[in-house]
Amino acid sequence: MSAKPNGAFNGMTRVVDISIIVCMAAVACCLPVLHGAESVSEPAWRALPLITDGKVNSSWTHVGWGGFVVDNGALRTECDPRGLGLLVYRKERFGNCQIRVVFKSKEAKSNSGVYVRITDGILDQVNNPGAAFERDAAGKPSKESMEKMQASADREEGAWYAVHHGYEVQIAGGGDPLHGTGSIYSLAPTKPVPSKAGEWRTMVITLNGERVLVDLDGQRVTSFDPTSPNLPPRKQWHEPKREPKRPKAGYIGLQNHDPGDVVWFKDVSVRSLPAGGAK
Repeated sequence: MSAKPNGAFNGMTRVVDISIIVCMAAVACCLPVLHGAESVSEPAWRALPLITDGKVNSSWTHVGWGGFVVDNGALRTECDPRGLGLLVYRKERFGNCQIRVVFKSKEAKSNSGVYVRITDGILDQVNNPGAAFERDAAGKPSKESMEKMQASADREEGAWYAVHHGYEVQIAGGGDPLHGTGSIYSLAPTKPVPSKAGEWRTMVITLNGERVLVDLDGQRVTSFDPTSPNLPPRKQWHEPKREPKRPKAGYIGLQNHDPGDVVWFKDVSVRSLPAGGAK
């Protein structure tokens, strides 16, 4: 005996079928959105080793005078009255990427910097510190040693090699925009930023083709294009020479300067450029 179809049951079935179709359509619409969100996620940071067994990690080598010491889980500048120095990450060169540096300055004027795009010759300077300052009781260099230092800098000896064959992203505050925190030292000005002596700050340096961009505590402060026809002229002997071409893939380094210029570094990390490059 055949049963007669139940109208109420059929109606309910149609409602369920329609609901399933609507849900499937909604899921299908969401899939491209989810896929898109996944594809534009930012690449992960890779920390460069700073400290191993209580000492500066062997991936770094020092050029010039002074050095760095381990202090409460961070690297601290150990400055020398004889002159400046540079801690170079010798394990690899960096091309298009972003470099994150977390640092703290004892005082706003504490002098240091992060060097990028340094050419290969920097490693030849490891055992060649260059000329040394001779200072009086007040710490002022003698006239004779100052002249020797200028000549040594012009010969690109020791850490001065990086000055002329790399770019310094300035950490020291104060001074004019071409020499302030976040500037490409004497080449590209920084925006005015508040002094935060004694506080940890985060600097992100973007290397994208020829360009160098600097963000400080989440704010874009500097944009530098070395191919620009309007680069400011070199005015002082300790400023970088404009002529040497910096490589698109080079070494990075952390600077130590004069006695009293105390700066700590607790993180140096790198990552690939975000999808589509950096703006």
